[in-house]
Amino acid sequence: MSLLPVADALDRLLAGASPTQRTEQVLLHDAQGRVLAEDIAARLTQPPFDNSAMDGYAVRHADIAELGSVLTVIGTSAAGHAFDGSVGPGEAVRIFTGAPLPASAETVLLQEDAEVLEGGRIRTTFLTPKGRHIRPRGQDFSEGDVVLKTGDVLDAGRLTVAAAMNHPELTVYARPRVALLATGDELVPPGTPPGASQIIASNTYGVSALAREAGAEVIDLGIVRDDKQAILDAVRNALSLDIDVLVTLGGASVGDFDLVQPVLGEAGMELDFWRIAMRPGKPLMVGRLGAIQVVGLPGNPVSSLVCSLLFLEPLVRHLARLPARNRQHPAIAAVALKENDQRQDYVRSRIHRAADGTYRVTPFEKQDSSMMKLFAESEGLLIRAPHAPAAPEGMNCEILLIREPQG
Repeated sequence: MSLLPVADALDRLLAGASPTQRTEQVLLHDAQGRVLAEDIAARLTQPPFDNSAMDGYAVRHADIAELGSVLTVIGTSAAGHAFDGSVGPGEAVRIFTGAPLPASAETVLLQEDAEVLEGGRIRTTFLTPKGRHIRPRGQDFSEGDVVLKTGDVLDAGRLTVAAAMNHPELTVYARPRVALLATGDELVPPGTPPGASQIIASNTYGVSALAREAGAEVIDLGIVRDDKQAILDAVRNALSLDIDVLVTLGGASVGDFDLVQPVLGEAGMELDFWRIAMRPGKPLMVGRLGAIQVVGLPGNPVSSLVCSLLFLEPLVRHLARLPARNRQHPAIAAVALKENDQRQDYVRSRIHRAADGTYRVTPFEKQDSSMMKLFAESEGLLIRAPHAPAAPEGMNCEILLIREPQG
């Protein structure tokens, strides 16, 4: 099987994935970042009454038609405490922002446009137009208005209006369920003293974080030893958990101890593609187990993270009905770049953002894909296309941002 270009691999992965149809109801406090599964209509009218947009005096406009008009203040209207009565000729009601407008009032005279006199009276110092500083009933929305639509991603503004429409909970699409299965006799969990020939399993934590950030519910199936039956049992257990994606970590290559691919085949996986024309991450595997998408990530930690950025994150966001996240940006090489071979390179790099917003990229000298420290220190990955020629400093290039760099 020949190496598949990165763009073609991503297209094939997403083409075979259907967004989740499952829905659930969640409380507003738990709905941040979720996707609405139904239109949301207002259960009431907002504002529910004419109210003041400013602090001042509620008056009849005819009584302030002339500068220097004198009115008698007969009461107060505050938010939550309406004035129980109406405004008559020559009268005013002290009113505060958000308070209900008294009956017969047509205008709010700003407090700074009124001179306070003795005996509970005021005198106008500014000619205020009729209807000024009043928020009419239903200005925002009316009962029955559809304000939020199916497919809307719930952010701060949309959650605020959902609450204002009197919805304590919302129906949203369920998060895609992603199961992670690490394989390898050499792996032990963090906090465990490693024995001879053993290493700490680290991939699960970075991949899990990326999947959760992309909108997934993650199920950690733990570490399985390099044994066909043990792996098969773990896969069958995963299939019983109503998952959308099975992610395996390691064991997908063709070595004597790389058992994941043949075991998945025995379990019924239809292999879509395997081996990508990229560095790091060449042995990525994609297939299907019935309706479950299977992504076999390389066991190498950096390869696993790069593949997760390029493939797992877009897959999860697609399944979650979230908009694609664009991490790719134009940049300028801060150093001269070497020519590239037939694979697309993703080079760990320092990224600096200039005052004009331009990204400048400096690759790390060492690029061994086992070096996790360099990935943690990288703001992004320099993308080098297959067969890219050597390029001088200052050349235009492309980067994949891992995190927004400091200026």
